[in-house]
Amino acid sequence: MAALTADIRLIVGLGNPGADYVDTRHNAGFWLIDLLASDLGLSFRFEKRYNAEECKLNTGSKDIYLLKPQTFMNRSGQAVAALARYFKITPGQILVIHDELDLSPGTNRIKQAGGHGGHNGLRDIVNHLGSREFFRIRVGIGHPGDSNQVINYVLHKPSVADLNAIEAANRDTLAVMPLVIEGRIDKAMQALHT
Repeated sequence: MAALTADIRLIVGLGNPGADYVDTRHNAGFWLIDLLASDLGLSFRFEKRYNAEECKLNTGSKDIYLLKPQTFMNRSGQAVAALARYFKITPGQILVIHDELDLSPGTNRIKQAGGHGGHNGLRDIVNHLGSREFFRIRVGIGHPGDSNQVINYVLHKPSVADLNAIEAANRDTLAVMPLVIEGRIDKAMQALHT
């Protein structure tokens, strides 16, 4: 079996802008990308062209953009597609970090391609890119147990125990990000998933 590698050029964290949403489960993608930017010594600034906060990592051989769409979750694809088009970045060079109901807090997973699983941010990115072939980091937030409770659940803060578990999983994910940045996705998966 061939090694799973990728030339990642864009890392997107999903969330909702504004003080009302900062600590809500739906912003788990923002939490991890903020941690990554801080770890890399980078600072986000607003870029009107994409309606997103952006910063850039120069690895010496390429630039990798970090992006936080400021369009609200349901329209995340606008910002992602705008930057991808501008820099000629293909879907297979994009990594999207998002909250994941199907994983418990404390479990993060890297995934290649796939559907949107009812996640409105992913759905909009798929629609705008016309492709599902981007990579994902799924940040486990758990499920309320009742599908009618999902919207209320994702727009509220996690419990202290859940938040601690999410933050621990995010630190574990941060530890494998150098492998992701090098394009060694299979190695990053192996390290994170075991």
